Amino acid sequence: MKIEVRLTTKEEAYIIKNMYPLYLHDLSGHYGNTPNRHGIYEDSQDYATLQDQYDVQNIWWEKPNCLYPYLILVDDTPAGFVFIATPPHCSLGVNYFVNEFFLLQPFRGNGIAQYVATEIFEKFRGKWELFTNPAAKNVIGQKFWRKTVSNYTKGDYEEVLGPTFDGDKLIFRFCNA
Repeated sequence: MKIEVRLTTKEEAYIIKNMYPLYLHDLSGHYGNTPNRHGIYEDSQDYATLQDQYDVQNIWWEKPNCLYPYLILVDDTPAGFVFIATPPHCSLGVNYFVNEFFLLQPFRGNGIAQYVATEIFEKFRGKWELFTNPAAKNVIGQKFWRKTVSNYTKGDYEEVLGPTFDGDKLIFRFCNA
């Protein structure tokens, strides 16, 4: 199995944008979100089509050296994506933030996600932060990040439940400088 984690260009953005609605649907199982009146998983009722949703994501390809949209490929097949943000798009004192991390269902449960996370962490050195939903519905995600970050840092990380720009979350912080 060949796993590739590749920074995408504007020309490839559509691949991630095609998977993004699946990601939001996946998250709805953890958060209990329902689609808006147009059937789109977004908070805004203004998004009537997937194109509207796609346009909001363009920022990821408009800020090189600040926002990093990575595509995950398994045997040359799109399998997911990772969005990494840097200041000013992360908490004060944080260099790198895992904004989004998604792997399609057929690729889960076989070590791909942990491999990808490690590859991403190795690309950037500094203070990292990521968070996930602390609810019981997301115990799999919590276990994944706890195991992945613990293995990567050899147990040298901080895990706290606390406030974020997106409500209370389970927050993971570590430094690999």
